Amino acid sequence: MNNRIYFIASIILMLLVTQQSRADEPNLRHIRNLLVVCMNSSKTTDSLYKSLAVIKNPTGVIKAYIATLSACKAKLSWNPYMKVKHLNNAEATYKTAVSADPHNIEIRFLRFSVEHNVPGFLGFNKDLVTDRDEIITQLDKKNYGTGDKDLTVAIIKFLLNSKRCTPAQNDDLNKHLAELK
Repeated sequence: MNNRIYFIASIILMLLVTQQSRADEPNLRHIRNLLVVCMNSSKTTDSLYKSLAVIKNPTGVIKAYIATLSACKAKLSWNPYMKVKHLNNAEATYKTAVSADPHNIEIRFLRFSVEHNVPGFLGFNKDLVTDRDEIITQLDKKNYGTGDKDLTVAIIKFLLNSKRCTPAQNDDLNKHLAELK
């Protein structure tokens, strides 16, 4: 089963790289789909990381995906030193991604979701409140950036399930969710 998933992911990745030669930026929908596979596959994570890392002048969103893949490498590594090294790399890359596009909810969500899932004692959760507040601000402005409807709904649901929002923010998020459905 793992070989089959790896094979399918490799084909999708190959299509992604092929599309890269025809456009300035890879298809974000493909990257999002591959990221789900990356959560449990170091081969797919490494392959996608390498294909994104070679992009000349990556956008903030691509930088955020590179950072997220570094975090996936940390999750999948058995070596504690490598886990911290990958998380440090992710943190630095997220900073450049946010600097490149500070109001993009997809970038903020990627960093928020990683920081939410990393154990607090590691100290990689410094931007949770800032990212949460920026995401909600942009949702209020209906500024979804690179996010499509499905991603925006997923972001809202993730924020609600994270239990990291105030009751007023939860009410606001539920209103946005109702508008999008």
